[in-house]
Amino acid sequence: MTVSEAARILGLFEHTVSFPFILDEIPLGIAVLDAERRIVLLNRTLEGLTGFVRREAHGIPCAYILRNNICLENCPFLNIQESSEPISLEGNIINRDRQKIPVRITFAPIRDSVGKIVGFLEAVEDIRALRAKEGNIGKAYSFGHLIGRSPQMERIFQVLPVIAQSDSSVLITGETGTGKDFVAEAIHQASPRARDAFIKVNCGALPETLLESELFGHQKGAFTGAVENKPGRFRLAHNGTLYLTEIGDLPLSLQVKILTFLDDKVVYPLGSTKGFQVNVRIIAATHRNLEKMVREGRFREDLLFRLNVVRLQLPPLRERGDDVRLLLDHFLHAYVSQFKKPVQGFSSKALKILIDYRYPGNVRELKNIVEYSLNICQEDRIQPKHLPAYLTEPGVAHEMRSEETVPPAFAVPVQGNEETSCDWAAMERKLILDALVQAKGRRSKAAELLGWGRSTLWRKMKQYGMDS
Repeated sequence: MTVSEAARILGLFEHTVSFPFILDEIPLGIAVLDAERRIVLLNRTLEGLTGFVRREAHGIPCAYILRNNICLENCPFLNIQESSEPISLEGNIINRDRQKIPVRITFAPIRDSVGKIVGFLEAVEDIRALRAKEGNIGKAYSFGHLIGRSPQMERIFQVLPVIAQSDSSVLITGETGTGKDFVAEAIHQASPRARDAFIKVNCGALPETLLESELFGHQKGAFTGAVENKPGRFRLAHNGTLYLTEIGDLPLSLQVKILTFLDDKVVYPLGSTKGFQVNVRIIAATHRNLEKMVREGRFREDLLFRLNVVRLQLPPLRERGDDVRLLLDHFLHAYVSQFKKPVQGFSSKALKILIDYRYPGNVRELKNIVEYSLNICQEDRIQPKHLPAYLTEPGVAHEMRSEETVPPAFAVPVQGNEETSCDWAAMERKLILDALVQAKGRRSKAAELLGWGRSTLWRKMKQYGMDS
C-alpha cells in the first residue's frame, strides 16, 4: 500500500475516514499531484478514463498519465501563483488504448494551513457526449460516429436512443468492420452512464489466465508475478459500461464467471474470498454465430440468453446501398481536412470501382481504402491508379464484385448459418507490399499509409511471413 492509499481524513467525522474511498465516490476524474506535478493519487473514475491504475501512476509526472494537449502546450500549473484561483480548460487526453477523449479539466492549487502551495488537484470531466451532440447539429444521417441513410441504418438510429436509456444487456452482432465498437460507445454516450467510464475489453486478445485477471482483478500473491492488488476492468467500469468485444472468443470457464456476475453483480478477484458489488452495464459484441457455437458446445446457452436481452444486428456494407457513396464522401472530407491535401474528390472511373466493390472488410475497409488513396494521390482527384492494387486487378476485382460470392472478411456467418471465405490474406499482403513500396521500406511510414499502428503492421507482417 502506498502512502497516498493509506491517507486518512481526521477531524471531519467521529471516526477516521479513508481519503481514497471518498475520491472514488466522486463521478469526475480526480488526480492529486505533489508540488513537482507528480501523481500522488488517482480516483477510480480517472483510472477508468486513462486506463492507468493508481499504483502504476504513483510518482509519475501527470503529463505522462493524462497525456493531454493542455499540459504539452502550456501547463497551467506553471503559471499558478499563491493567489491564483482554479481555472478550467477544454482539451483532449490520450488514454492507454490510444483513444483521443475530449475533456474539461479544472486545475486548482492545494494549500497548507498558511496558504503555501504544497500540491495540485486536477478534476477531469469526460465531455464526449457533449461534443457528440454539438457535432450532430445539422447531420441528418448520423448517431455518434455512425453514419448512414439506408433503411437498415435508419432503423438502428431510431432504436439506439431507447436502448441507451435502459440498463439491459446488449448483444451486438455483425461482420468484422461493420461498426460494432461505434454502436457500443454510442449507446454509452447517449445513456445516463455517459459521465462514467466506458471500458473496453477484447476477449480474444489475451490468454485465459491473463484475461481473468484483467476482467476480475487479483489480490497480491494470487499467482506468480502478482506483486500487488489489481482492481480489474469490472471495478474500473463501476457506474459505467463494460464493453466485451469478441465475446465469442471467451473461454468456457470465464463464461461461467461472467454469468455469475450477471446474476448477482458481485466481482471476486483472483485469490480473494471477498466480493465487491459493482454497478456495471454489459454490452457484448461478436462477429461469430453464437447460436451455432451453442450447438457445438463452445458457448453457454444460458450466457447467450442473459446477453441477448437486446440484440442489434449490424448489416454488412454491401447491403446498405447508397451508404457506400455517403461514407466515401464522409471519409474523404475528413482525411482531406486532416492531411490538408487539395483533393477535390474521386474521378468517375475510380468512383465506379469503389461503388461496385463488395467490401468484405465493410466500413473499416472502406475507410482504410480512402485513407490509403489520399496518401498516394498527388492530383486534384483520386484516380484508379491511386486505389489499392487489389481493387484494380481484373481477376480479384471481378471475384469480389461477383453476386455469387458473398465475401465476409474472416469467414463470418451469413444467412442460413453457412460460412464462406475469400482470400482476404492475399489482398492484405498485397496492400502491405504496396504501402512498403510507397514508403521506400520504412515500416513506420507504411503503417501510417495503411492507417494502422506500427505494432499492427509488424504483427500482420509476421503473420504473413513478411518480417524477414
